[in-house]
Amino acid sequence: MSDLPHPVDVHVGQRLRLRRALMGLSQERLAELVGVTFQQIQKYERGANRIGSSRLYELARVLAVPVDYFFEGLEERARPGPGLAEPAAEFRHEAAPRPEPRIIDRRETLEMVRAFNRITDPLVRRRLFDLAKALAEVPYRNAAEAERSP
Repeated sequence: MSDLPHPVDVHVGQRLRLRRALMGLSQERLAELVGVTFQQIQKYERGANRIGSSRLYELARVLAVPVDYFFEGLEERARPGPGLAEPAAEFRHEAAPRPEPRIIDRRETLEMVRAFNRITDPLVRRRLFDLAKALAEVPYRNAAEAERSP
């Protein structure tokens, strides 16, 4: 048996760390709120320890997310294997080419989300959200092209 954490536990831990950070909670504070040690939170976030269903429910409650939040995006990371009816040798899967990953500044992203969450007017939040979506659709221009544009 492998000593490596299960990929699902790693994914759930990453989602836990992301939500905790977005809420501005330290590992120590989250641990207090759910009644565990901060070392246990560290192990959950690394995927070293599995999170039981009752603990996951409590974490979801404290972090104000549905339980399925922790599993979002898991389908995209899963690697398909042989189906139940196909023997492994006969099963072939052609994966679609993956786009080049974009480099995202995590600190900047967290600051942006925290600032967005401080906006109390729902109309302003909606308009900012719509603006961000519209800007994301604008084709990328590198710095050299941008300098030549009027």
